[in-house]
Amino acid sequence: MLIIVFLVDLMQLFLDSANIEQVKEANSWGVIDGVTTNPSLIAKEGKDFKETVREICSIVDGAISAEVLCTDDSQKMAAEAEKLVQIHKNVVIKIPLNSEGLKAIKQLSKKGIRTNATLVFSVNQALLAAKAGASFVSPFIGRLDDVGQEGMQLIRDTVQVFRAYNLKCKIIVASIRHPMHVAEAAKLGADIATVPFDVLQKMIKHPLTEKGIQAFLEDAKKTSQKI
Repeated sequence: MLIIVFLVDLMQLFLDSANIEQVKEANSWGVIDGVTTNPSLIAKEGKDFKETVREICSIVDGAISAEVLCTDDSQKMAAEAEKLVQIHKNVVIKIPLNSEGLKAIKQLSKKGIRTNATLVFSVNQALLAAKAGASFVSPFIGRLDDVGQEGMQLIRDTVQVFRAYNLKCKIIVASIRHPMHVAEAAKLGADIATVPFDVLQKMIKHPLTEKGIQAFLEDAKKTSQKI
C-alpha cells in the first residue's frame, strides 16, 4: 500500500510591534520569525521611523514589514518603497489594498521587491493581491469581528483558495486580539500569524502550568535537592 506524506512547514509567528524592548524580549524566546510594523505603531513609540526599522532588523533575522505612507498614487508608493528597502535586505513593503496599491505591488514585484498587501478584508482582495505579485497578504480578522463578521471565516476561505491554486503568496493572519485567534489560524493552515506582544505573553500562560510549578516548588522544599 502506497502512503503519501505531505510535509507542511510550521506556522510562523511574527511580532506586531515597533517597541524595541518588546522585540528584544520576544526574540530572546526563540519563537519569532519576523516583525510587522505600521506608522501608528512607530508613532506610538515616538522614535525616528527609519532608525526604528533598522534597529528591529538588527535584532530579528526575518521579514520586517515597513509601510508606505502614500495611499493614492502607485508611482509615489513605488518610489517610497525603493527607499525603504535600502534600510535593510529583510525589509518587506506594506502596501494598502486598493487599485493604486495593486499597481504598486505589480511594479515592485517586477523589480524583486517583496510586498505585504495590508488592510485585506475579503477573499477577492487577497486573490487580487496574490495575482498582482504580493509576497504576503494580511487579512485583518479582529476588525472583521468588531463589525459583526467572522474574521476566521476569511482565513478559512483564503487558505482554501490559495491552496487550491498553489499560490506562492503567504497568508499573514493580522489584527489578532487573543490567543485563540493564533490557535485557530494554525489549525486552518495559515502561513503566518502576526501577534501583539501582550497576546504572545498570554500564549505562554496557563493556570494549570502555574499551579504545577508552585506545587513543584513546595515539594522541592521537602527534599534535600538544591538549586
